[in-house]
Amino acid sequence: MRVNLEQEERIALVRGLFGRVVPHYDLLNHVFSLGRDLFWRRAAAKRARVFSTGRILDVASGTGDLSLALAEAHPGARVVGADFTLPMLVRALDKYRRRNPPHPAVVCGDALRLPFPDAGFDSAAMAFGIRNIPDRLGALKEILRVLAPGGRCLVLELTFPRWPLIRKFYHSYLNRLIPKLGGLISGHELAYQYLADSIMDFPQPPEFVDMMNQAGYVRVGYRGFTFGICALYWGEKP
Repeated sequence: MRVNLEQEERIALVRGLFGRVVPHYDLLNHVFSLGRDLFWRRAAAKRARVFSTGRILDVASGTGDLSLALAEAHPGARVVGADFTLPMLVRALDKYRRRNPPHPAVVCGDALRLPFPDAGFDSAAMAFGIRNIPDRLGALKEILRVLAPGGRCLVLELTFPRWPLIRKFYHSYLNRLIPKLGGLISGHELAYQYLADSIMDFPQPPEFVDMMNQAGYVRVGYRGFTFGICALYWGEKP
C-alpha cells in the first residue's frame, strides 16, 4: 500500500511518526541496514572539512548518531545538530549524557529555515533526512546559505539500486519485511511503509547530483555503498 500525501500532509506525518517511533528508532535502523548504517555515517563524517569557523552542522540530526560520528572524526570541531522533531532531540541528549564530553549541541530547527546566520559552518551533513523534505532543492539552498565559502555539504541517503536482481530483492524487502517487522516492534507500521515509499521515490544518484548543481554547489560528486542501496553525495560552496 502506497502512502500518497500532499506537501503539508507529508511534513505533519513525518513530524508525528518520527516522534512516535523514537524508542525503537536506533535499533531498527541498525537491524534493517544489517549494521551498515554505522559504517555509512562514519564514511560521511570523514569527508567533512574543518578549516575556518570550527563548526559542523548536522541537519535533520534525529537521535544524533551522525553528530557523534562527526564529533569523533573531528574532535576539535563544535558539532551542532538541528532537527524539528523534539522527541528525537531529547533522545540524542540522553545518548550524549552517557558519553564523555564535549558533546554535540542540539537545536530545534527546520531544515528549510535553519536558525543560524549566513556562513557559520565549515561543513554541513545530513543522514537519511532529505528524502523526508518535500522541498529538497530548498533544503540544499538553505544548507548552502549557512556554509562558509569553501564549505562542504554532505548528504547520505538510501537509494533504490539499479541492478535488476538486487532491485527485485530490495523491492520485496522494503514493501513486505520492513513495514511488517517495523510495525511489530514499534507498533507503527505506517511509519515503516512510509520509509519504504520514500526510498523508492528518491531520485537516482545522477538526478540528485544535478539537483545539487542546481542549488549552487560546485565540485559535486557521489559514492555508492552496499550494492547501491545507499549513496553519499558531496558538494562545496563557491
